[in-house]
Amino acid sequence: MPLMTLKVLLPFEVFAEEAHVSRMVVETAQGAFGLLPQRLDCVASLVPGIFSFESETQGEVFLALDEGVLVKTGPNVVISVRHALRGADLAHLCDAVEQEFLTLDEQQQAVRAAMAKLESGFMRRFASLRERSS
Repeated sequence: MPLMTLKVLLPFEVFAEEAHVSRMVVETAQGAFGLLPQRLDCVASLVPGIFSFESETQGEVFLALDEGVLVKTGPNVVISVRHALRGADLAHLCDAVEQEFLTLDEQQQAVRAAMAKLESGFMRRFASLRERSS
């Protein structure tokens, strides 16, 4: 039976690299779906949640993943996310998703809102300077 290789990428490092993966389950905005080695190539947008895979060497493994992208080409699966955690306890990983990843999203939204206010204030002042010089 053919198997897959898995690579989980973070912005500045390779978080996990696994060979001989027989199946995976990922979470998307449309729901969870499984990947088997014979599945056609695909791309999926991932939401924060629990990712599971089964390998010959480790058995079933659970990772908490932030939002990102999954790309399957042939037997190779590459997942690119901003944050990831590995844990033995599934309950701990579920709590980590809620506490860390969703909190980060709220913080990033607050930063984006502050930046938008700064940019709009800059543009108003710039426009008023242009009007004065005309």
